[in-house]
Parts: sequence; structure tokens; C-alpha cells
Amino acid sequence: MVENTESESRKLLGRLREAMAGDDAGQARLDKITQLIADSMGTEVCSIYLFRDEETLELCATEGLNRESVHQTRMRVGEGLVGRVARTGKVINTPDAPSARGFRYMPETGEERFSSFLGIPIQRLGEMMGVLVVQSKETREYSSDAVYALEVVAMVIAEMTELGAFVGEGSAMSPLHQQSVILKGITAQEGAAEGNIWLHEPRVVVTNPIADDPHRELERLQEAVDELRVGVDKMLQVSGADKEQAQVLETYRMFANSKGWMRRMEEDIARGLSAEAAVEKEQSLARGRMAQVQDAYLRERLSDLDDLSNRLLRILTGQGKDTGAELPENPILVARNIGPAELLEYGRKLKGIVLEEGSVGSHAAIVARALAIPLVVRAARITTEGLNGDHVLVDGDQGVVHLRPDDPVVSAFRDKIAMQAQAQERYASIRDKPAITSDGQRINLVMNAGLMADLPSLDNSGAEGVGLFRTELQFLVRNKMPKRSELVALYQRVLEAAHGKRVVFRTLDIGSDKVLPYMKPQDEPNPALGWRAIRVGLDKPGVMRMQLQALIRAANGGPLTVMFPFVAQFEEYRLAREEVNKTIEREKRLGHILPSSLEVGAMLETPSLGFAPLKFFEEVDFLSIGGNDLKQFFFAADRENERVRKRYDTLNVSFLSFIERIVERCDISGTPLSFCGEDAGRPIEAVCLAAMGIRTLSMRPASIGPVKSLLMRVDLGELRKIISDARHRGDQTVRPAVMQYLRGL
Repeated sequence: MVENTESESRKLLGRLREAMAGDDAGQARLDKITQLIADSMGTEVCSIYLFRDEETLELCATEGLNRESVHQTRMRVGEGLVGRVARTGKVINTPDAPSARGFRYMPETGEERFSSFLGIPIQRLGEMMGVLVVQSKETREYSSDAVYALEVVAMVIAEMTELGAFVGEGSAMSPLHQQSVILKGITAQEGAAEGNIWLHEPRVVVTNPIADDPHRELERLQEAVDELRVGVDKMLQVSGADKEQAQVLETYRMFANSKGWMRRMEEDIARGLSAEAAVEKEQSLARGRMAQVQDAYLRERLSDLDDLSNRLLRILTGQGKDTGAELPENPILVARNIGPAELLEYGRKLKGIVLEEGSVGSHAAIVARALAIPLVVRAARITTEGLNGDHVLVDGDQGVVHLRPDDPVVSAFRDKIAMQAQAQERYASIRDKPAITSDGQRINLVMNAGLMADLPSLDNSGAEGVGLFRTELQFLVRNKMPKRSELVALYQRVLEAAHGKRVVFRTLDIGSDKVLPYMKPQDEPNPALGWRAIRVGLDKPGVMRMQLQALIRAANGGPLTVMFPFVAQFEEYRLAREEVNKTIEREKRLGHILPSSLEVGAMLETPSLGFAPLKFFEEVDFLSIGGNDLKQFFFAADRENERVRKRYDTLNVSFLSFIERIVERCDISGTPLSFCGEDAGRPIEAVCLAAMGIRTLSMRPASIGPVKSLLMRVDLGELRKIISDARHRGDQTVRPAVMQYLRGL
């Protein structure tokens, strides 16, 4: 029985290939396909629904329903049984469609005559492209063999859709990869860039989804899998004593040797698919499941399977990463995700970056900020919509990507870039002037850094020093722990490049979303509130001591400023300070030159530290408010969560009142205070923070000009009164009142 079904499946796929090979226009091809499927399946109806846009399905071809309804019948995702298939990516097989949950009657189609319904998702690599439907008058539930056969056919339809088989004169749909597309993501690094797409991993295109000789395809699959297994074994040998890397590769080897994985692909080949198409079908299923799974461990395993499938596809097709394509002019990097080391290899050649995954706190985002490259993350479908060389506009300020934009959009975008360039020219004229407000208050503007590549910005931007040097980047971009001598050399170069200006070195801030490649991942329900930053340093003091030794030696007798991250209580700072004192004593005994002066500070990133005993404020040499983390903990709003993060405003009266309290406590104890984070680099927020008493702001270099320009026009006394009046009125945020004042300047 199975052999007969496989034979019928091969016959159907063979007839489909013949239909594809003809000179028919796109619509005629789709019509022929529905006729072939209905005839082969013994059903009265076969219909193909394809996406017209992200949320709308359109009936593009049918055998059995009213012809007049083609290109007229549309439905939203989730609407009716067809919409449910599109939304969930799951098969719906019911003998009595009208009584099924979610059924929607469409009178123009004439489908009321048909009882049974089988809906199959048409998808490619997890991207939903449409729905294939068969219906019949008799009440019947379709067999598992019928479902399986139609899944194979749906996969072929998806592949042929990607290859443009249904476009042309009389087309059922517009050509893919030619229309203008707007993709909404999340801003991870501000800025605007125009350029051409460079795919980090060029998409593998399966040009032969249907096979002539199943036996030869099985041989090709086995040969490719053997090559894959040998490759994984070699990687395991190279990993050596690296336990974490070896564990990942062991998972790879387990999947590569999975009998179930092989069996499913062999069954697909037996039914008429080529080896490549069988692999891609498995990959599509893995990605579909990945989108549904919430468990982080299972998602990671499905991601491993997806990566293995990709490797296998490249072996089968010969379409490796090295395609011979050259980096286009003004390259905009597009990828599902990318590691910090890989991103650093591209360096400043990139004009912008767009990621399908990622987060605002990811390693890639940290590097992009260090390189001042506009970055948009979570731009869904960018890797499937975009092709190498495609014209693209990246609006890092709004988190929007314009792919193959129309002329009016390009014109408006270029005007925006030109206005920004003109503004930068104006800022250059005040670069060497101090930031003194109109009422005579001097504000110290310093910059954030994390790479040697940042340091030229120290002079070019007009920054008066480095308020935050992120030392973790040198740990994140390596596959093993850096040596102390390497860190000494790096920190020396940083201090030399600063030309005597103050550099605040923040000790290793790892954990949460910054996990070292060679560090064992911690299974924590909420990593942002877990084992991270100073907590790791105090529990594993060896790394902290090594880093402190490197910093002391790099100072080479000059001044040194060290800051501990994520301090939540006084005792943590005291313990960390003791480690500094012990390290100083040890270096003295070893005969090393000690710093001429040493400042040891803390980052205030948790509300609890704002309420620490006054003794803490007296003992700490300086404080820096870490605005990004502090705001999310203050409002209990994850800054990675779009649903909640935009609800909470830095100019909320409660948050400004808390900042004011910290300023007052620092004034009492004489503790120098700064504010570091995204809000420090936003002019409106920056002047309000200055009005609350903050006198040092640390930001990305590109923000110093705009912030300084506004500060020089503002009377902080007037602004403070406006903020105070808004609070007394009971306003939730002072933003409207502040904006009205600034418009009058």
C-alpha cells in the first residue's frame, strides 16, 4: 500500500514538473496545478491561496469553486479554516468543515456544497507563503498518506513560488524580490544609512525540487550526510579540551546520526522529491516548530537542526558561503543573527546592519554601537525578502527598513541624511567649546567606548574623556579567555590613545544577554535579574583579579579609574573594593609600578542602590547612573519587550524625582555623579537630566554635538522650574511642558 502511495506521489510530482516546464503564463500554471491535484487526489475541489500582503490571503487558483471568485476572495490571517492554517502553520483535516471551529462561509466561491476540508500550509524555511486546500462533497477525513502527499506537493509549490514560476503575463501574483517592502524592527543603534544588501549567509536556492531517479537521489543524500558527519567529527577533534564547544558539537553529531531525521528525508525522496528538497522540507518543519516553541532549550536544539540542514543543503547544491560575489558599494549587512567576532571582521566597511533576530543588548548591538553603525534588529523576513545587491534604506532612528524603496521614499530619506550632515557641520563648529548653559552651568560631556576603533572619536567628537569603557568586548569576541598580557597591552593602547583624558574602565559586565562563548550558560528563568556582572566577579574572583592586575599594570604609574557594574548593595561594593586593595598590595610586593592615583566607583543600575546607607555614598569615589538598566528595573518594563518598554518615559515625574534624590545624596556626600546610557545622548532627555543636577553625561560620540548644541541654548534654572511646576500639577510626564519651553528658544 505504501509503495503504491509513493508511486502515485511520484506520478503527481512528475505531472507537476511537466506543468512547470511549459511556456504557460503564471496564472495558467497555477490553474493546471489545481486541476492535476484534484484529479490525482480524487477530490472535487483544489484551491491555492497565496499571501497578497503580510496579513491577507487571496484565492489565486481553483478547480471546483466558482472561477469568478479567483483574485476576488480574500481573507485575513486567522480568519476561517484557511486563515487558521496560515496563522498556525498546521494542517486542518476535517470531514465536516461547516461545523468546524472557525469556519467562515464565502458565498462567492460556492463552497457550501463541499463537506470535507484538508488545508496544508505552503511554507518555505518557516516562512508562510500560502495554503493548499482540497475539498469534497462526501464526508471524509483524508488519510495520513493523502496528507503526507499533499505536504510534499505544497513544499514544491513553495519552492516554485520562490523561483518565480507563477509570475509573468496573466500572473497569479507579483514577482518576488522586486516589490518595495517596508520592514519594521527595533532600533539597536541609531543613525541612517543607504546602501546595498550583503547577505552574511547567501540563501541556498533549490532549483530541482522534483527528482527523476529516487535511487540516485537517495545515494546523493547518503553521500552528503556522510560528508556532513565527517565534518562534524573533525570539528569535534579541533575543539580539543573546550568542553562547552564539544557539548554543542556532540548535539550536532547526535542530529547528524539521527535515524529519524534520515528516515523522514528518505520517505520524501521516495515520494518524488529531490535530495535538496527533502532536506529543505525538514528544515522548514524545524523552523516552523521553532516559531511555536517557547522553551529556550528546545528552541536551541531546533536551531541546531536548522543549522545542520543548512550545512547539508550547501553540500548538496555546492552553494557555499564563498559564492564569488563581491562586497557591494555601501554594503548593508543582512543576517538572521551574527556574532561579535564575525561583525568585527567586517569592521567599518559596513554602512548599516539589519538582523532578523538579535536584541538591543546583544553582542552584535554592542559592537555596532562601538563602530557607530546603524543597526535594526528583529526585522522579520529580511533574509528571505532581500537579495544580494538590493537597494535598501536603514532608518536606525525609527527601527524601519525600506527594501527596494520607491523614488519618493529615497528622495525623502536622502533629504533626512543631508539634514543630519548639515547638523554635524554645525556641531563641528562648537566641538572644542565647553558645554556651558545660558545660565552659566558647565556640563561635562564624555563618551562611551569598547573598542580601540572608538578612540579616534575622542578628539573628533569633542568628548572630554571616556565615561565608560566596556571591557567585556575583548572577552566576547574570543573563543577562549584572553591572557593577562594581552589585556595589559590593550588597556595601555587605550590610555595612550586618550592623550591624558580620563578613561573609566568598567570591569567585566557579563551574564544576562552577554554570555562568553567559553563560559557555561546558566539556566536562569530571568537572566537580566540573575547571575551577572559584579555577582559573577565576586563568586569567581580569579577573573576579577586578573583584570584588575592588567589595569594596574597598564596604568604604568599614571592615573587609573575603575568602575564596578550592577552593584545592588553596599556590601558588594565593599567586597569589590577589598579585591582592589589586595591586588594593589600584591602588585606592590611584586615590584610593579602603582598608579599615581586610583578612583574606584560603581554603576547605579538598580533602585536599591539609590537607597543605600549614606556611608556608601561617602566611601565610593564616584557613581555613574546606568540609565538603560535602571529605567527597566524602575518601571519593571523589559527594554527588549516592545509591548511595554515604550510605555515608560525617562521624563516621567517619578523617575526624575528618583534621579533628583540620587543627586541630593551625592551632593551631601560630595560624590561625583554621572549619567550613562541612551538617554544621556538624547538632547531633550539630556537637558532635563542636567536640570535635575547631573553635571556629567556619557554617551555615544555622535550624540555629543546635538546634546552640546541644545545645552548651550538652555537656562537650566528656567527648565528646572518648568519641571517642578509640572510635577506640582500632578502631570505624569514633564515632556509636553518641556517641549513647549524648548520650542520657544
